[in-house]
Amino acid sequence: MSKPFDKAPSARTHRHSLAPPTRARAGVRPVQVSQDRPLLVEIIAYAPTAYYHCTHCEVAWREMGANNRIHEEQLESSLPKDLIEEYQTISNWVQEMFRVHCDAVVLKVIDAASVEGFYKSLKYNARRYPAVIVNQKVRFIGSQMLPAASEEIAHQLASQPAEA
Repeated sequence: MSKPFDKAPSARTHRHSLAPPTRARAGVRPVQVSQDRPLLVEIIAYAPTAYYHCTHCEVAWREMGANNRIHEEQLESSLPKDLIEEYQTISNWVQEMFRVHCDAVVLKVIDAASVEGFYKSLKYNARRYPAVIVNQKVRFIGSQMLPAASEEIAHQLASQPAEA
């Protein structure tokens, strides 16, 4: 006798991905079939960190007269001065990319000290930061490589087919 759950397909058997369809072979990184989505740019870098309560608690704390002094202190002391300056350089570069390319790019900043940052560092073999990965294929390491990353982004956007 079959069980009811044997007839229903598993949720794991269906792929509901927002990513465009890919072609992959064993040992080969997937190749995008379609370029109709924005270009993905991942930036792995050390980022300043501050810890907050849930939104409701933050509102309650603020209404009770607590100020943001603790959060400001956390941000100021979360990274050494040289890494703060490097993060500011990255931030300026990200703003410039948005100014130039608008919605044609998706820029994702990943904290190198996070679990995701650790995973992405292994995946893209990034041992120094910042690491800029364009379209999950091309890697640029270090702040001095940001102009080269900008050129690669412009090149990949220019080579995308125009939407009809």
